[in-house]
Amino acid sequence: MNSAATWSGARRSGLLGGLYGWMDAMPHPSMACEIAAAHVAVAAWTGGRLGLDGFAVEPLAAGTISVSPVEPNVVHAEGVRAALERALNKVHARGKEVALLLPDQVVRVFILHFDTFPKRADEAEPLLRWRLKKSVPFDVEEATVSYMTQPAQGGGVDVVAGIARRKIVRQYEEIVEAAGLTPGVVLGSTLATLPLLDGERPTLLARVTSRTLTTVITRGELLCVYRCTELPAEAAALEPAALLEEIYPGMAFYQDNWKETVQQIRLAGLGGRTEEFRRALETEINCSVAALVASSAVENRLSGDAKTLVDQQLDALVGWMLNRGA
Repeated sequence: MNSAATWSGARRSGLLGGLYGWMDAMPHPSMACEIAAAHVAVAAWTGGRLGLDGFAVEPLAAGTISVSPVEPNVVHAEGVRAALERALNKVHARGKEVALLLPDQVVRVFILHFDTFPKRADEAEPLLRWRLKKSVPFDVEEATVSYMTQPAQGGGVDVVAGIARRKIVRQYEEIVEAAGLTPGVVLGSTLATLPLLDGERPTLLARVTSRTLTTVITRGELLCVYRCTELPAEAAALEPAALLEEIYPGMAFYQDNWKETVQQIRLAGLGGRTEEFRRALETEINCSVAALVASSAVENRLSGDAKTLVDQQLDALVGWMLNRGA
């Protein structure tokens, strides 16, 4: 499927009832591979949703990947290929279709409102490219665009659109193809994480990866807010006040548009400082704050090995498989 694999199930299926229905409509390989700035991680699954067969994480040297939505990302391809080979050897995986999870900065995500929206892809995609051309720092005609639709607050249609520069996505795909794998679906890592969030209550996920913060607000199966911003420091040196400053605009937007407040916050990517941030945010915000691993979806649906992955900041690998259609 190459770069067109991104969200391809949603594009074929037309109007879906919500975020998790969209994910169920995708192909669901039994192996997921995340390529991040600092590591390559692979997880293989058997026995349905909860059977973790094995996983491996291999670090990448600084500068091996330089994450950008515009410039080439893979600086030292051989280093990434070698790390992936080592990981695959540990999980004994070869010749399989794989879900390829990319850094959030690569796949830009927008929630666009339309009074009406075409059901035919050949009409919808040109409309989306026209809407997005002033919102991304690259030519939309050289990009992969994928989307899902969901009901909008107050009527009309909200379109969750993902756009990525095709040449950049191909860099990542070529890495896994060189290892004998087929990228059956390509997805931003935080989008893959969302099935780990709790059910119907308005929930904010603050997910830190290096110096990138992705802020997501979900309401049941609706994706209401998605923001990807750069932090002033990595998690080890970040002040809780700086994180609060970055998530507040998303919370304010949600409250203005949905006429209700966020009821719970989940934190990911803060490592050993999670409890410090949890206390600070809970003091400032009148709602429950907890680590992502404390979500009921994690507690009730995952085995101990899978929970370990979430706690090791490999939440995207687990989230992808938690919502698989098998």
